[in-house]
Amino acid sequence: MILRDPFKRPVSNLRVSLTPKCNLSCIYCHKEGEKIPDAQIPAEEIAEILRVAAKFEIRSVKFTGGEPLLRQDLLEIIQSVPAGMESSLTTNGTLLADFAAALKDAGLRRVNVSLDSLNPDTYKKITGIDRLNDVLGGIDAALDAGLTPIKLNMVVLEGINDNEIDDFLSYVRGNRNLVLQLIELMHFNDCSYHGDLHGLEDSLASRSKQIITRRMHHRKKYCLDGAEVEVVRPLHNTEFCAFCNRLRVTSDGKLKPCLLRTDNHIDIRGMKGAELEALFHKAVSLREPFYK
Repeated sequence: MILRDPFKRPVSNLRVSLTPKCNLSCIYCHKEGEKIPDAQIPAEEIAEILRVAAKFEIRSVKFTGGEPLLRQDLLEIIQSVPAGMESSLTTNGTLLADFAAALKDAGLRRVNVSLDSLNPDTYKKITGIDRLNDVLGGIDAALDAGLTPIKLNMVVLEGINDNEIDDFLSYVRGNRNLVLQLIELMHFNDCSYHGDLHGLEDSLASRSKQIITRRMHHRKKYCLDGAEVEVVRPLHNTEFCAFCNRLRVTSDGKLKPCLLRTDNHIDIRGMKGAELEALFHKAVSLREPFYK
């Protein structure tokens, strides 16, 4: 049975934060709104959450953090993904080179890699650490392992990295296994680097030879001379909300119905079977578009 919220939006995707811990200190990080630094759901509880999600015909799961590669039981978690459910993972890429092949063998389909600069000095300014070469090596290892297509998540920071977009386009150009995602910075922690991407998206549209509207998120993909780029703009975006199909699980074991809200979480720690199924129903019943 497919779960649908009161606005008739089906829930077909689960996003599971495995840990709030991270080995970077990005200047814009909002930590998914989580405040418990050491909280993380046990692997066996994640397996039960995925089992129930599969029962509700949720077809894909994305593992996030923090940095999910910091979990020592990550391969066990990936192996617990039910048959027929596609799994992917978002990582900062610093540890990816050592794990890419094992992740693929465990059943992971693909990865997203957070990469906000191709300039070593700018990368260190954003993340606090000089690890750019490790990330680039991780991307190469993921390509070799077949964890593709790889989406490169670039958070556009006004006055910091917004001059690098053409460099990123050159980096992905000619490789069908690399897709650039330009992400609008959300307003958290009084970060002053937000820039509206509306003008940028108009520019990409005018330069594109082909524009494809993705079915899942109704997001446009722009094709520029062999480079594929998407723009992610959740802020004040009614279309983003209208086509939202995600239910989130926080690293401390709560169902999160909406990315942009923290006041309607459902605690599922230790729950299983019919009790957990009922809490899935409750969480989906609380879903409503943040921007209408």
